Amino acid sequence: MVASVSLADPSDDSLAETPIENLVIVGSGPAGYTAAIYAARANLAPLMITGFQRGGIPGGQLMTTTHVENYPGFPDGILGPELMDRCKAQALRWGTKLVEADAESLDLSSRPYRLVTSEGETIMTHSVILATGASANRLGIIQEERFWSRGISACAICDGATPQFRKEQLAVVGGGDSACEEAVYLTKYGSQVHLIVRNDTLRASAAMADRVLANPAIRVHWNREVLEGLGEDWLSHIRLRDRTTGSTEELAVRGLFYAIGHTPNTELVQGQLELDERGYLVTRPGRPETSLEGVFASGDVADSEWRQGITAAGSGCQAALAAERWLSHHQLARQVERLSIEPELAGETQPTATSDANNFDAATLWQKGGYALRKLYHDSNKPLLVVYTSPSCGPCHVLKPQLKRVLNELEGRALGVEIDIEADPEIAQQAGVTGTPTVQLFFNKELQQQWQGVKQRSEFKTAIEALGAPRP
Repeated sequence: MVASVSLADPSDDSLAETPIENLVIVGSGPAGYTAAIYAARANLAPLMITGFQRGGIPGGQLMTTTHVENYPGFPDGILGPELMDRCKAQALRWGTKLVEADAESLDLSSRPYRLVTSEGETIMTHSVILATGASANRLGIIQEERFWSRGISACAICDGATPQFRKEQLAVVGGGDSACEEAVYLTKYGSQVHLIVRNDTLRASAAMADRVLANPAIRVHWNREVLEGLGEDWLSHIRLRDRTTGSTEELAVRGLFYAIGHTPNTELVQGQLELDERGYLVTRPGRPETSLEGVFASGDVADSEWRQGITAAGSGCQAALAAERWLSHHQLARQVERLSIEPELAGETQPTATSDANNFDAATLWQKGGYALRKLYHDSNKPLLVVYTSPSCGPCHVLKPQLKRVLNELEGRALGVEIDIEADPEIAQQAGVTGTPTVQLFFNKELQQQWQGVKQRSEFKTAIEALGAPRP
């Protein structure tokens, strides 16, 4: 049942000074972007809180997949991060406004609803679409924290190409599509991949299961569970238990990758919206309405069964159409007027060219490859941000635009270089890179600071400014 909420006090001066959005979409996976496309084409100028660190990364779980082969319209498949980049470009083309931050709090006790971002911005809105998705689960094995990012990872696609895993024994835990996909992916790098399955069958689709079982580089360990990680500075073994006999054994592996399911990201609305016993948002059967009017759900945050990119996109469409009808019914919709009936084409994103002796420019803010790194490291007197990436790394897609924005804001006081660890594995190994994205900050040929994973833009900017580099 959809409940109503009270209206905010119109005499509240703080509210009077804050413009009220038609619709705020929280989350930016296939559900969120599809909702944004539909709402933007309805001239509602939706505002999207993309997310940044909480509950995963902008773009959702498809940002940590390789080839998506079951999304209609791409007969040869498409990389998950590329698919999300295209969805983002389409949403922007039609007028979606992006806030690249996390949603810290969401007050649904009165309308208009109030949201506060991780950057301290307060946003008021008549309606909300929750597309916050779900986060990867951890096993909680003995010594998990010790070996996290030192052999244990929840993202084979992000970290599998790092030098420490090349030609090594690797293991994946899980029995679904994600586990099978990651096992196949890791065969490009490891000498052998061990798939650890709790039961005696795979839950994956028949196509994915067939690929795994037919691959000589993959060995499936049935009825096994991981108890412990073993090793010194880096993972060297895992202890397994046979769930049938209770016996234990040690398996020599340098990498252990989790693919064991997800938990819905509903922290924002705990105690405010109805959840089921597993923590998923409860909606009306076959519809996106939640237990509060004007609040809609889409994607994996409300889907405990199907959890596919295409079903998430379909539910995003439903949520946007339902929100548009609700806003119109309550005469709350404030449609924008377009300057042009047809917005400009989004076009194709052009990758950064690898620098060499012919195209290198010491003044360019962002360059790519070992040549640029060597020249700037030895010859430049400016702080140097070096980001280590891999082509299929979704978090890298998220972080690189943020780093470029930092460099632009610093107006030439610092420079950036991107190193593709697949193209330049020796550089990554020499730098001690254990996963992507990794960012290192150098100044005067000395390593000043290192970050792993996606961080807030302000962290990098503050660290660079603290070095006191002069203006150009």
